[in-house]
Amino acid sequence: MGNLLYIIAVILVIIWAVGFIGFQLGWVIHILLVIAVIAVLLRVIQGSSNK
Repeated sequence: MGNLLYIIAVILVIIWAVGFIGFQLGWVIHILLVIAVIAVLLRVIQGSSNK
């Protein structure tokens, strides 16, 4: 499950970068980026609490 979250986060960051540079999709891309960051943070928090 953890690898899936990282893959989703990377994909969302790539989509955000493409949208920010080329297509200017605006707030939708930024919301996706925030969701990706939250997913990674949750994974880090859950990973450190499971030790």
